[in-house]
Amino acid sequence: MSDNKKEFHEIPRPEFPKRAVITGGMPYGNKKLHFGHIGGVFVFADCYARFLRDRIGKDNVIFVSGTDCYGSPIAESYRKLCEEKGFTGTIKDFVRENHDAQKKTLDDYLISLNVFGASGLDRTAEIHDDVTDKFIRRLYDNGHLKKIVTKQFYDEKAGCFLNGRQVVGKCPVDGCQSEKGYADECDLGHQYMPENLIDPKSTLTGEKPVMRDVENWYFDLPSYSRLLKEYADDISKKKNVRKLVSSTVSEFLADPVIHIKNELLEEYEKVKDKMPEHEFIEEKKKPSFTIAFKELDEMNKACEILSANGIRYRTGKTLVPFRLTGNIEWGVKAPVLENEEQLTVWVWPESLWAPISFTKAALEKQGRSMDEWKEFWCSKDAQVYQFIGADNIYFYGVAEMGMFIALQKGENTIYPDDGEMQLPILCANNHILFLDKKASSSGAVKPPMAADLLDYYTPEQLRMHFLSLGLGQRSVSFMPKPYNPNAKPEDADPVVKDGFLLSNVFNRVIRTCFYTVQKYFDGFMPVGNVDEQITEESKKAILDYERFMYRFEFHQATYVLDSYIRKMSKYSSKALSDADKADDNEMRRAALINIFHMVRVAAVLLHPLAPKGTEMILEYLQLDESFWSWDRIFDTLSDFTGGKDHKLKFLEPRVDFFTKHQSQLSGDSEE
Repeated sequence: MSDNKKEFHEIPRPEFPKRAVITGGMPYGNKKLHFGHIGGVFVFADCYARFLRDRIGKDNVIFVSGTDCYGSPIAESYRKLCEEKGFTGTIKDFVRENHDAQKKTLDDYLISLNVFGASGLDRTAEIHDDVTDKFIRRLYDNGHLKKIVTKQFYDEKAGCFLNGRQVVGKCPVDGCQSEKGYADECDLGHQYMPENLIDPKSTLTGEKPVMRDVENWYFDLPSYSRLLKEYADDISKKKNVRKLVSSTVSEFLADPVIHIKNELLEEYEKVKDKMPEHEFIEEKKKPSFTIAFKELDEMNKACEILSANGIRYRTGKTLVPFRLTGNIEWGVKAPVLENEEQLTVWVWPESLWAPISFTKAALEKQGRSMDEWKEFWCSKDAQVYQFIGADNIYFYGVAEMGMFIALQKGENTIYPDDGEMQLPILCANNHILFLDKKASSSGAVKPPMAADLLDYYTPEQLRMHFLSLGLGQRSVSFMPKPYNPNAKPEDADPVVKDGFLLSNVFNRVIRTCFYTVQKYFDGFMPVGNVDEQITEESKKAILDYERFMYRFEFHQATYVLDSYIRKMSKYSSKALSDADKADDNEMRRAALINIFHMVRVAAVLLHPLAPKGTEMILEYLQLDESFWSWDRIFDTLSDFTGGKDHKLKFLEPRVDFFTKHQSQLSGDSEE
C-alpha cells in the first residue's frame, strides 16, 4: 500500500442534491435496442442512478425512461412493415411489441429503472397527455408561443403532407455533409426551415414534393438567445458538465448567417440590394463568402430571394423557432389554443418533458403523491441528470433549456405555486463506434442488437467494458471479438479482458476470504481494528471514486477500482501466505480483518457498476442494506457487527461471485 495518508483530506468533497431524477434518452418505438442504446446511454445512467441511491438514499432517487411512441420514423417503419411484410396489427400493436422487447433487454442488462414507460401506451400515456396539455398551455398563456405559417412538403402523387422522415435530402447547414436531411432536421441534429432542404424527395413515392403553406405553433426559441448564451457560459465553468455539452450548445447560438460559394458572387451582387440589410464577410482561403444578419427573419427573407433567383447557399447554425405541433395523425393531441383545427404535438418537444410524466408515473407506482414531482424538478435542493448521446445535445441543451428557462421565473413558472423549474445537468457521451465506424440501424454499418451480445458475454462484463471506454472524452470503438472479422484466434477479447478484474482478481480474493474463514474460524468473520495504512488507502480510493462519479468520469472510477482491487489482491496473497508459512492464526485473523475491510469498500464502490455480483457478496456477508449507504462509507465491518465476530453464509466450493459467460469457460486463462 502507498504512503499517501493525508493529502486527499485537503480536496473538498463534492456536494450532491437531496433528491435527484435520472433520465435515459428515450429509444424510438420502431425497433429493438441496439448496443449503442445500452453501451452509450443506459449503462451510464443506471450506474449513476445506483450510485446516487447509495449516496443520498433510494427514496430520494427516481430513474426513468420510456419508449418514444410517436413520430414519423415510427409511422414510416409501420407503413413499410405493413406493405413489405404483411403486418396486420395496428400501429399501437407495432409499438407495444417493440416496447416490450426494449424493456426485456433493459432488465437483462440490470438497468434499474423505476419506470420504463411509453409515451403512447397505458397509464404513462394518460399521464403524459395531461402533462403535455398543461405544459403547452402554460407556454401559451405566458406569451412564449407563436403561430407561424411555414412551407411544408406535400406529395402530390400520394395526396398528403409529408412529415419528418417521409422526406429526405441534403442538410443545408454549412459544413454538414449529411445526406440524411429530413423535413426540418438532419440525422446530426442540425435544425433548418423545411424550404431550405436541398434536393428533397418523398419516401412514399420517390417524387420531388412541392411546398404548401401550413400553420403550426412554435416556441419562440430565438428570443432566448441571450439567456441561452449565459447558460452555456455558466455550464462551461461547472466541473460536472462535460466540455462536449457546453461547446456544442454554444455552436447552435451563432448569429444568423448565409454562406454562398465564391463562384456565385456575381449572381449575389445582382440581388443583394433586394435583401434585408446585412454584412458581407469575405472568407479568405475558403470556397465561400458569408453574409450576416441581425435577425433570423431577415435571414429567412434573404433565403427566399436567393432561392427565387436560383442561387444555392447554406445557412449557419443558428436558433430557429422550435416547432411544437404538426399534422401527423399518430401523435399526442395538442391543446386547441385559438380555435385552430386539432393538431398533434411534434415528437421531439413532447419527448423533452416526457421525463416529468414518467416521474409522476413512478411516484404513483410507489404509492406516493404525483404532486411530489415538484420536489424533484422544481426544488433548489434537487437535481435532474439527463443521459443522452452527442447527436441530441441541440434538443436537450438548447430547445429544452430554452423552454425551461421560459418557465422559470415568477408568473412564468410552469405551475405558479410549485417553485422554479430547475435546469437539468446533461451528461452527453461521444459516439460509441462499432468496429471503428459509426453504426446506425438506418445506415450501411448495422450495429449488433443489445440482446444478441448476451449470447457471448454476461451483463456485468459488458457493463464494466462500456463504462471503461471513456466516452465522455472521445468517440471510442466497440470491438467485440465474436463480431470482429479481423480478429485473430490468439487476440484477446477486449470485453472479456475488462471483465477479468471481477471474474478473476476480485472473485479470487473474496473466495479465499470465505474459504479461509470456513477452514480456520468455523465460518465466523473476524472483526477488529483495521491497519491505519489500509484505512487511509481505502479512504483515498473512496474519495477519488466519489469525485470522479460527481464529474461523470466513469472510466476514471473504473481505474480507481482496478488499482484498489489489485492492491487488495497482492496484500491478500502475501498476508495469508505469510500466515500459512508461520501457521499463525493471529496473523491470519489480522490479515482477514484487513482484507474483509477492503472487500467491503470495493463492493460498495462496485455496487453501481456490477450490482449482481456485489449484492451476492452482501448476501453471503449476512448484513443488512445499510451496507451500501454512504452515510456509513467509512465504517468498518466491526461497526456493522457490534464489535463481534460475525457468522457468514457458507460458501460452497467453486461458487463464483462474478461469473464468466458459458461460452468463455473453456480455453481461457487468468490474467
